[in-house]
Amino acid sequence: MAEHPLSLSPADWEVRARSRRLPAWRGRQIYAALHAQRIETWEQAAHLPAGLRRELSGEWPVIAPEVEHAYASTDGTVRYLLRLADGAEIEAVYLPLEEFEAGGRRRARRHTFCISSQAGCAVGCRFCLTAQLGLERNLAAGEIVAQVYLLLRRHGLHPGAGGDRLNLVYMGMGEPLLNYAAVMASAGRLTEAGGLELPPRRMTLSTAGIVDKIRQLGGESPRPRLAISLHASTDELRERLVPLHRGQGGLEALLRAAREYPLAPRERLTFEYVLLGGVNDSLQDARRLARLLAGMRAKVNLIPWNAGPGLAFEAPPPERVREFQAQLNAGGLPAWIRHPRGQDIYAACGQLARAAAPGGIAASGDRPLPAAATAIPAQPLRDTL
Repeated sequence: MAEHPLSLSPADWEVRARSRRLPAWRGRQIYAALHAQRIETWEQAAHLPAGLRRELSGEWPVIAPEVEHAYASTDGTVRYLLRLADGAEIEAVYLPLEEFEAGGRRRARRHTFCISSQAGCAVGCRFCLTAQLGLERNLAAGEIVAQVYLLLRRHGLHPGAGGDRLNLVYMGMGEPLLNYAAVMASAGRLTEAGGLELPPRRMTLSTAGIVDKIRQLGGESPRPRLAISLHASTDELRERLVPLHRGQGGLEALLRAAREYPLAPRERLTFEYVLLGGVNDSLQDARRLARLLAGMRAKVNLIPWNAGPGLAFEAPPPERVREFQAQLNAGGLPAWIRHPRGQDIYAACGQLARAAAPGGIAASGDRPLPAAATAIPAQPLRDTL
């Protein structure tokens, strides 16, 4: 597959301009057309000579993901099933309002994009629908960036000084740190001057815990903020829930990397914890978790499990979630409850598996709305892990 034009940095385009005996500033113009103007075809780059536009169209076609289907939730969330140039399918999610609760109050973040870094996922988390797909392939940096630009166009957003506030999370399909080079290159394209110029503090990368890559990420600049998906307070349970844990040196190695991770003055590490009824949601689990994270500049996002067809789990009752949160707070650990968005269209955390769902909305070139997926009632898992 030819290199994606959105993968290339300003310096890369300068090199390509000089190879055509063009001035370096022409390369920077090309970059700005792609990332500031966010063209969909080279013909839209009217400031470039017609001959150059023809050459670029033949050698570096701007290929946006095809919207196979768009599913709209009653809460305003939209899940996009996207087809890439080689036929691989991924998903991206638009959240108009993401809510967290702590101390009886709610905090909202507007315009969040959840994007994929891989087609499928290799991590194999037992409670996640995406894990059932397995890994198909890594995405190129440009394919990651293209998801962001497509969602900006679809929702008419214009981030930047005085514009819309955009938060970007690498929390869609895939494990970002298993596609490290492309993910970091995509972060570069999205933050660079002369392009979208998204502040790094508005980006969050979620990992299941690739210890050596966490250490590597700490040395990058700029870099997204880090969220570690923990989900358990013992090695035994985490190995059963997150099979990848076995090869990472256990909680000791993961938490050592977390403690040594360099943080900006006002930055906190985020630990994500999916609450599974009867599995990892006891007050004893909460006390152990508070002890494990004691002394860190960190917070915990508590995520009541989002149901998925064929997965034998159940979400804890709301009062159990609040008790778990209160126990963490009592142990000195800030904890927020993430309110699920898009559950009715399989767009919530752990639900991205290219499933059909009700609530389809019109999309250019849409195929007919598929039949809704049938949810299978979840069963307690403690005895089946």
